[in-house]
Amino acid sequence: MVRTQIQLTEEQARKLKAMAASTDQSMAALIRKAVEQLLAGDPRDRSTLYRNAKSVVGKYTADAADVAQHHDRYLKESFQS
Repeated sequence: MVRTQIQLTEEQARKLKAMAASTDQSMAALIRKAVEQLLAGDPRDRSTLYRNAKSVVGKYTADAADVAQHHDRYLKESFQS
């Protein structure tokens, strides 16, 4: 491994320290995981999200014609049942 130094904001350091304590991992391990995800092209990057969303457009159908306009209402109804 290569030793390096980084600077975090106070809030980043506080949250990272809390996450490390709650997951029983070192801060360094968490940072390495985050860097690995970034370098691996984590699917959460914006271009991949758009590509994934575009691939499902029009793929599914619904019984109601107004789902696009009232999706929140339909979601609420489905979670309440």
